Amino acid sequence: MLQKDGFFRNRRDESFRQNQPIAPAAAAAPAPSVTEADKKLEERKESKLVVGPDIKLKGVEISDCDTLVVEGRVEATLDSRILEISENGVFQGTIAVDQAEIRGRFEGEITVRKQLVIHGTGKVSGKIRYAKIKVDEGAELAGDLAMLDKSASAIAVTTKRAANA
Repeated sequence: MLQKDGFFRNRRDESFRQNQPIAPAAAAAPAPSVTEADKKLEERKESKLVVGPDIKLKGVEISDCDTLVVEGRVEATLDSRILEISENGVFQGTIAVDQAEIRGRFEGEITVRKQLVIHGTGKVSGKIRYAKIKVDEGAELAGDLAMLDKSASAIAVTTKRAANA
């Protein structure tokens, strides 16, 4: 029979569970006190989207995503905290992120508010804006390259965080 949790279960298992004694609530250990900060941390889980190998995602706007991992191909607009492009991953489009780590290929417009890392297998082309950049030997970098104004990057980060609050 199909249960709410989506697993098939044998009827014998149900009768076994019905016959088990239920432990009294008083015997359980007291729950630790939870502070207001802990509650907020639990509410705010990191949202992560992984576009796996052989997956093509085209013509979308990705929002409310903390981390995007591209192992396949993505053609999109993105505003996120972290972008990771694997060796076989390809991203085409416009993105604004805090940190980007590129091992694959990026084509389009990228704005990195904190640090852009291009590994030896990475290829980046287009309009590239960054606060800090690290380019490993063997990486390819082509296009309109410019460092972000320090005050502009601080404003962009503050504005984004205020919008999420």
